[in-house]
Amino acid sequence: MTSRTPRMRRVRRLVRGSTQKGATPKVVALGGGMGLSASLAALRRITRDLTAVVTVADDGGSSGRLRDELGVLPPGDLRKALAALCGDDDWGQTWARVIQHRFISGGELHDHAVGNLLIVALWEQLGDHVQALDLVGKLLGAQGRVLPMSAVPLELQALVKGHHKGRPDEISTVRGQATVALTRGEVQSVHIVPEEPPAVPEAVEAVRDADWVVLGPGSWFSSVIPHLLVPQLREALEETKARKVLSLNLAPQPGETDGFSPQRHLEVLARHAPKLAFDVVLADQDAVPDRESLTGAAKELFGSAVELAAVAAQSSAHQGKPGGGSARHDPELLAAAYDRIFRMHGRIGPWR
Repeated sequence: MTSRTPRMRRVRRLVRGSTQKGATPKVVALGGGMGLSASLAALRRITRDLTAVVTVADDGGSSGRLRDELGVLPPGDLRKALAALCGDDDWGQTWARVIQHRFISGGELHDHAVGNLLIVALWEQLGDHVQALDLVGKLLGAQGRVLPMSAVPLELQALVKGHHKGRPDEISTVRGQATVALTRGEVQSVHIVPEEPPAVPEAVEAVRDADWVVLGPGSWFSSVIPHLLVPQLREALEETKARKVLSLNLAPQPGETDGFSPQRHLEVLARHAPKLAFDVVLADQDAVPDRESLTGAAKELFGSAVELAAVAAQSSAHQGKPGGGSARHDPELLAAAYDRIFRMHGRIGPWR
């Protein structure tokens, strides 16, 4: 406890200094689910100019049901991103709880999240994905903007070795984000259907205009890599003048990346976007058993430096161990790591 308390005090001082008028960078964070939420909860502490670009391949739970019934984008990851951008005051935390609330019933409303229904209702009312999400953000007092990566719902498909029990060498096609995330066997690659979906123009513009772009953490094959499969968005990431951070997970994900080393995460990402470079790879200092191998892989694959920092919440004591449970990032420690990276590897404010 004592080793982390000074860091907590320091990040609060950094946040106050970083958020002075004219002193914060334009940051775009890409991902989905709880990984993106972790980045957003950290980044909103150090910049006022923050945009989330969110995957739209989810086909499970409330999102999957709404997608199937109404033909809409899956709203769940968009809702989680909006909740992560809510402030720490009473208004922000009240609305974060409201939109995350799920109904419990014996009927059709069971397990639907309030925020999912609100977002879909505004999509139907306004007929515009971006305008509706901006309106929800305004209602919540969100400290940033949330955009879908594509204007059409996507299907995630994966080639998986050993998916079927008793056939360890057979390569099968597994369909659907929810299924891919929990697949047994070794994921070889992923792709999306349709193969060349249109990117949301505002998302492409945000990436091209950013000072910093953050990719990850999150489910590697089902939330992080899908952004690289949308051609216009991948091209924007390759061509932007923004500096880029690849933020690694605290632990392999059971099923999807079970047994993966940190450097293996880099290798599979590089296979899906071989032209993409990063300036920095960020990892938790206790989740990297072989620092030399990670440093070498980052330099060889992306030409990037590696930054190690204590970013795990104290309750994530087993993040580096197989079956270690639900490791999670501490938003203030992650904010301190991002702030340090922005200052060390970029221009010291004022930014723009």
